Amino acid sequence: MLKGKRIILGVTGGIAAYKIPLLVRELKKLEADVQCIMTPASCDFVSPLTLATLSQNPVYIDFWNKKDGTWTNHVELGMWADVMVIAPLTANTLAKMTHGNCDNLLLATYLSAKCPVLIAPAMDLDMYAHPTTTQNLEQLAQHGVLITPAQHGFLASGLEGQGRMMEPNDLVREISFFFEQSISLYGKKVLVTAGPTYERIDPVRFIGNHSSGKMGFAIAKSLLKRGAEVILVTGPTQCQLTHNKLTRCDVVSAEEMLQQVKEHFPTCTGGIFSAAVSDYRPAEMHSVKMKKTADELTLQLVKNPDILQWAGDHKKHGQFLVGFALETNDALDYGRGKLEKKKLDCIVVNSLKDSGAGFGVDTNKITILDSNNKKQAYELSSKDVAAHNIVEYIVKNKL
Repeated sequence: MLKGKRIILGVTGGIAAYKIPLLVRELKKLEADVQCIMTPASCDFVSPLTLATLSQNPVYIDFWNKKDGTWTNHVELGMWADVMVIAPLTANTLAKMTHGNCDNLLLATYLSAKCPVLIAPAMDLDMYAHPTTTQNLEQLAQHGVLITPAQHGFLASGLEGQGRMMEPNDLVREISFFFEQSISLYGKKVLVTAGPTYERIDPVRFIGNHSSGKMGFAIAKSLLKRGAEVILVTGPTQCQLTHNKLTRCDVVSAEEMLQQVKEHFPTCTGGIFSAAVSDYRPAEMHSVKMKKTADELTLQLVKNPDILQWAGDHKKHGQFLVGFALETNDALDYGRGKLEKKKLDCIVVNSLKDSGAGFGVDTNKITILDSNNKKQAYELSSKDVAAHNIVEYIVKNKL
């Protein structure tokens, strides 16, 4: 998978930099083209000459060469690479990346990079566990940065805990896996619906639900990692995701979501409909805020369009269609019924009875049912892992 791949290897100033010569050596054995960029502080831990010799490329440290006045073009470096790997990633550089600081060549290249970025944090256990570090890693993950978690073991401080940089051989496997995944959906375009819909009562009030959109955004992120182009149609949410292959369409109501689905689904390879669409909407939307004048208020509701049913009815040969069913009881039975009625290829079922599943949380427990009467149940996991499992199921079963 790595033969001919162009890899920028960014090295920051942590003791784990001593592992980088071995990482470069292993990447070169697999015939990757490796270009090292070092922060000035990293030169205290590993020699630029060592990395230049092993990578068979000059090592870049400064914006310009003080001897001959030549400029190092960080924009070209950012466009050259197939992937940018930053290892080890210190807490200091992590914070700078999160906030967009740009005080060295490595950070300038990161901010200019057109390719995916993979990071391997390395720091002492208390620094790694600090809420600021956790928050910074979560922020980078929202930006689409791929994170290889720090490992547990003995640290330079003499303590033992989580904070070690992933070992070079493990990191090579992660890089290889990235390239393997990144081509599995290359050339495919997938529509994803996410979040709730809000059905307006008046300019202030609405009918809605507790969906956060986290599951749909996690699915979109997993699809992007595999090389797909994603059309993300989302209801109101605080979730963020940026990627050069992502088109985000923000909507509020079910009718608005349906219009976006009608526009984009016919051009897509398939669709994963994870949005929690309101079943009903007020028959009348008041143009001004309704006043509290009576002890009781009756709202007349009308049925919303069934977006998933529309997609099933208009699905073309070769398109795949995946739905979701969140139930409070008899989840599998309801899921099977929905699978058949709406002409789905598979359906992701979960139940509010399962602790850790449902709206607003970062975890989910899912079961996938498909049109071939197969069932695959998964244990409780993060929504990112659940999304990976869903996309993996689609790829493996060639839906």
